[in-house]
Amino acid sequence: MSSLLQVRVTGVIVEEGRILLVKQRVSADRAWSLPGGRVEQGETLEAAIVRELEEETGLSTEVVKLLYLCDKPDASPSLLHITFLLRRTGGEFRLPSNEFDANPIADVVMIPIQELEAYGFSAQFAALVRDGFPNAGSYQGLKRNIGL
Repeated sequence: MSSLLQVRVTGVIVEEGRILLVKQRVSADRAWSLPGGRVEQGETLEAAIVRELEEETGLSTEVVKLLYLCDKPDASPSLLHITFLLRRTGGEFRLPSNEFDANPIADVVMIPIQELEAYGFSAQFAALVRDGFPNAGSYQGLKRNIGL
């Protein structure tokens, strides 16, 4: 059984009161998300999020710290979701090629944190970002516990 658990990493970049988002259909209610993706076989979590950010946004980054670890057991296969705070170290914004992606990214933007709800994010997640990620580095249980 090779698909008992899927590991997904996402990255948060906050600069001057703005947060990085990618336009990619998440659900019927939300068309924007944090950049990230699946961890590949043999890849560390850090390498995975740095690779995903470069592939999806064109930015070079480094991990600052672990923000949250969450579960999504109702996904198929079950999902372990790991969110990191990142720092931009270089690169330029660009769209990915999307050549192998069934859910392509249509835009990459930095938006004011106070506009997160207008982009389909929950008030709960927006508050976590505004408050500087209280309880960073902790296990939060179900993914919905952080409003995602």
